[in-house]
Amino acid sequence: MTKTLDTLPEFIAAIEAAGELVRITRPVSVHLEMCEIADRTMKLPGGGPALLFEKPVLRDGSISQFPVAINLFGSMTRMAMSLGVEKLDEHGDRITKLLDLKVPEGLLGKLQLLPRLMEVAKFPPRMASGTPSCQEVVWQGDEIDLDKLPVLTTWPEDGGPFMTMTAVVSKDPKRGIRNVGMYRVQQLGKREVAMHWQRHKSGAEHWRQMAEKGEKMPVCIIIGSDPASMYSASAPLPPGIDEFIFAGFLRKSPVKLAKAVTCDLEVPADAEIVIEGYIDPAEELVVEGPFGDHTGFYSEADLYPKVHVTAVTMRKNAVYSATIVGRPPMEDFYLGHATERIFLPLLKLTTPEIVDYHMPAEGGFHNLVLVSIRKQYPGHAYKTMNALWGAGLMSLAKVIVVVDEWVDVRNPQEAWWVALNNIDPERDTRFTMGPVDVLDHASRAFTYGSKMGIDGTKKWPEEGFTRNWPTVIEMDDATKAKVDGYWTSLGIETK
Repeated sequence: MTKTLDTLPEFIAAIEAAGELVRITRPVSVHLEMCEIADRTMKLPGGGPALLFEKPVLRDGSISQFPVAINLFGSMTRMAMSLGVEKLDEHGDRITKLLDLKVPEGLLGKLQLLPRLMEVAKFPPRMASGTPSCQEVVWQGDEIDLDKLPVLTTWPEDGGPFMTMTAVVSKDPKRGIRNVGMYRVQQLGKREVAMHWQRHKSGAEHWRQMAEKGEKMPVCIIIGSDPASMYSASAPLPPGIDEFIFAGFLRKSPVKLAKAVTCDLEVPADAEIVIEGYIDPAEELVVEGPFGDHTGFYSEADLYPKVHVTAVTMRKNAVYSATIVGRPPMEDFYLGHATERIFLPLLKLTTPEIVDYHMPAEGGFHNLVLVSIRKQYPGHAYKTMNALWGAGLMSLAKVIVVVDEWVDVRNPQEAWWVALNNIDPERDTRFTMGPVDVLDHASRAFTYGSKMGIDGTKKWPEEGFTRNWPTVIEMDDATKAKVDGYWTSLGIETK
């Protein structure tokens, strides 16, 4: 376990100390130019370095007082660093241990259980005392001017500037349970933004409930906080699970919260920038988009709620955090990879035959899921597909490919090699209907379309396969060892 990073500046400092930060001192425009630099960087081997633009040029030509940090999570090293681990699987292992809570027998069993229970007790967030650092500077009334923030316009056909690396706080109006989600936010003016929350997300459900009641909905948009909280906003947690509790679990220390200035909501006390506001259900929806999205295609403009900004609070010398999305691979691949590793134990809890799974960057997360299983009976691959399509946001998966346990699904080349050799397309392909990603431009209807499951496992006689199934070609160990002994003397380059 590495050091817990409590603030965004601490994260940036740790990245720089590791030699993974490039400071860009020349003026760079927030209109397209910054995106072009970031895109080229993210396409470098390993995800490229994190970038800190020290002199962002605003749309009026002036230099922003807020440096812009991009690609903070854009490598395996930085993603692990952000969550305080050497390898992301460490958090998955912690979850596995917590899930393995058997009823203790005798005094010794109870004593052995105490450390795990005490760890769980550390997770809930705590209210900070005094004036929080996120409110060292407060804009209200005529002081509010979002044009002073370095909000990026990332692609030429975007509908305007967008805030992309956000954590949006809302509350369930019936149960009072907090939700924190990563949604894009389009700037409409100095005091207005459009909130893009997809219909499958908790924030959208909170808004629908508030609209039914005819009450204004408070929201807070966080831009930059401790890295665990930033990641948690993107995590596919079950409804009712507070993302700040989950962030506390990842940090191994509680997230400190503070009351917002104009909203009945709590925000990270050490956040860089907080935009407070409300949505009025009596108002008509506004046009949001188009937007160059993580699929690599533009998502169409659509109608979404408008947020009236009531305050902007920030730390002194605040840093504006952003990301860009577009044709993969991009920074969001590493956030998605963290989700794979962390949530694998929870997936195994309901579908224990799963050995591993992977969502390749080229699939844009939901478009392709590669899964390896311990096959135990005929049709097991189809059972696994159906289980995944019934698991939270995995319901949006467009294509699921199931292979046997020995296949390394984190290596898509190997997974496809095995699957394509193992399938009879007519026999081993299944189609079904269901919800799809809002961003799926190919579906027959908005958020509704077909899915495909491919059974790439070894076929059994009970599945109607009567021929001999071949073995994989591999050299014997003795020959490999013999060649290993004189390989270097051959002078064959291995680069």
